[in-house]
Amino acid sequence: MLKPALHTLLQHPAIWRGDDLAQVAVPSVATGYAALDRELPGGGWPAGALTELLHEREGIGELRLVAPALARLSEAGRWVAWIAPPHLPYAPALAAAGIKLSRLLVIGKTSPRDSLWAAEQALRAGSCGAVLFWPSDLDQRSLRRLQLAAEAGGALGLLYRPLRVAEQASPAALRMALEPQEQELSIRILKRRGGAATSSFRLHCAAA
Repeated sequence: MLKPALHTLLQHPAIWRGDDLAQVAVPSVATGYAALDRELPGGGWPAGALTELLHEREGIGELRLVAPALARLSEAGRWVAWIAPPHLPYAPALAAAGIKLSRLLVIGKTSPRDSLWAAEQALRAGSCGAVLFWPSDLDQRSLRRLQLAAEAGGALGLLYRPLRVAEQASPAALRMALEPQEQELSIRILKRRGGAATSSFRLHCAAA
């Protein structure tokens, strides 16, 4: 049984416990998936920080996974920037997901250096709610620059990277490995604030 003083201390809003990650006092954007929100500190995607989404191939549901958050941000009047996407975003699908096309900014593939510069500027600007970036390659210095830019601008930074970089160190606040499993998306949290993650779980957001 907890002593009265300790019990009182644990009720303080600045204190969080490892079994209640949703109560962690960090800025976040709800993912739109209750099962995922329960696994993330603050109950959503970390705002003002980088999230790395690692996968082997495209079209497995990696965009559907973030669509509810992008819709919420665009509805609030925030810009959603796409930097160096592998394909031109399909406007009808984005609109159907609730993302306001008038708040969408797309910067196509250029040189790796220019794409990195664009992503850093978008993250730092303060007017972007989210920045999605498909880098060709990133070293530790570049990752750190992006993390600092996200912190400065308060943006949700989403980096789509190959699964093979999972063993590399990263300053990102959240790292997730995504794999298709039948009609679902299997998610394995490799790194998060607030302690070790549970085993992998599935969401109904894989590509049809």
